[in-house]
Amino acid sequence: MNVYRLGCLEGQMSMLIFHALARMGSEGLIIVSPKERIVSIGYFQDTDKVVDLEYCKTHGISVMRREIGGGTTLLDQDQIFFQLLLRRDNPGFPRGISALYELIAGPCVDTYRQLGVRALFRPVNDVITEEGRKVSGLGGADIGECVVFVGNIILNFDSRGMANILKVPSEKFRDKVFKSLEDNVSSVLKETGKMPPRKEVEDLLIENFEKSLGKLNEVPLPAEVYEKARELGTKMMSDEFLFKRRDKKTDGESYMKVKISSDVQVSEQSYKAPGGLITVTCAVEGGIIRDISITGDFTLYPKERLRDIEDSLIGVRRHVSDIEEVISKVYRDLSIDSPGVLPLHFAEAICKAS
Repeated sequence: MNVYRLGCLEGQMSMLIFHALARMGSEGLIIVSPKERIVSIGYFQDTDKVVDLEYCKTHGISVMRREIGGGTTLLDQDQIFFQLLLRRDNPGFPRGISALYELIAGPCVDTYRQLGVRALFRPVNDVITEEGRKVSGLGGADIGECVVFVGNIILNFDSRGMANILKVPSEKFRDKVFKSLEDNVSSVLKETGKMPPRKEVEDLLIENFEKSLGKLNEVPLPAEVYEKARELGTKMMSDEFLFKRRDKKTDGESYMKVKISSDVQVSEQSYKAPGGLITVTCAVEGGIIRDISITGDFTLYPKERLRDIEDSLIGVRRHVSDIEEVISKVYRDLSIDSPGVLPLHFAEAICKAS
């Protein structure tokens, strides 16, 4: 397998490369950082609900949607990202998503430990210190013929910058977010007091990935991959893609609950499952679901199947057992996997919203 050691690339390009390689059906390990700060939102999130777009515009920070689930992140040069691409037809790797998370968590944990950080893997997809502070969030998705998994080594973490790019109801709330980030997210610098050389960290990552993947051959990235990435950038940096799930929303999307008539209401609520936050916007008439949109920072494979889940719920009675039964059938029929998020969690989220 090839390893592409790309150094620091233009912000968007640091994310676009793995999207391009996946569409080209190429396996490999990418190690990269963005030259400048960039905001990356999860595939199932609503951009204008999670990001302070005005702040980002004012401070020249690009915002892009990735084709991987999870939450909003602020990327910068002080984070070294590893992006692993495996073909879905490769028989040499685990079939289950949870097993694949463990596969990439191991090299991340080992690298942190060699840098002096007492790290461990916490399912579903976090790497934390022994004290519970998060030092890496792992993500994955099916793209093209590949399954892609990403993670990072955080050399230094900008808590204030992260708090500033999030959309929050008040500045007092933002201060609480900042304090929470300071307390619960850490870095190599914070844990050890040292900032290791980039090359040392990259060398350790490659060495540790070789233990599970086999020999990695360091090669330059082909020119056609950059060309494909630039082509994808036109689409992925567009407003159409950035705000792509707006078409499913109802007229009451900006309200927590709106009563349309005596037996019709539109409501929105969030629900925390072990595998991430689920946000449901739902229109209910006479106890029957008439329209529904599901967003959040969870992970779901294949990612396109969330629309099938939504469509299956139209006309279903608003009751946990009914909804769970319908979603469970969709999971079985379409071979859906969502680490840490069960059909029951979706059902409870929908009924809470309603």
